Amino acid sequence: MKYNRFEDLPVWKDAARLYVAIESLVDDQCFKYHGDLKSQLLRAALSVSNNIAEGFERGTTKELLSFLYIARGSAGEVRSMLTVMSGSARYQHLKSQISALRSKSESIGKQIRGWADSLQNSEIKGQRYLNNASRERYDRERRRERFLGKLQAVREGREAWSEDWMEEPTKPEERGGAAMRGFRP
Repeated sequence: MKYNRFEDLPVWKDAARLYVAIESLVDDQCFKYHGDLKSQLLRAALSVSNNIAEGFERGTTKELLSFLYIARGSAGEVRSMLTVMSGSARYQHLKSQISALRSKSESIGKQIRGWADSLQNSEIKGQRYLNNASRERYDRERRRERFLGKLQAVREGREAWSEDWMEEPTKPEERGGAAMRGFRP
């Protein structure tokens, strides 16, 4: 699947929901005299979605990667604060809420890492560099890879010959996966 807007990215949606949940958490009375923790937790949580959005909008894979790692760091910062809070008696009445938010921030970090890993292995420089010639070159290379894969499977006796290697794949991971998300016009 291709994404043309950061608002459509599942990881951005998760990060935005994390911020809203953190906002709800820090409305509790126990944060009344801990404004620094409240403020830092809110800023770190908001940083996750904001950095995903900014990186996505930059238009280059290199810049997107940089912002994804910042977003991942912010998700880790949220998780760190929540972990410390879970050991404090002051926050024990929020234990289940804190635990759920820690899991959510960890999941977001894993999603970002997976996306970043696929981008690092991509030859796509980013939307800013795409033109008709580069798109055609990319599509030709993908067709070549599918043909060679099919040829190898036939040679090894795993498949019979058919013309289905020419069809466009329907699964995102077969179209370049997350590396292509947001970069194909």
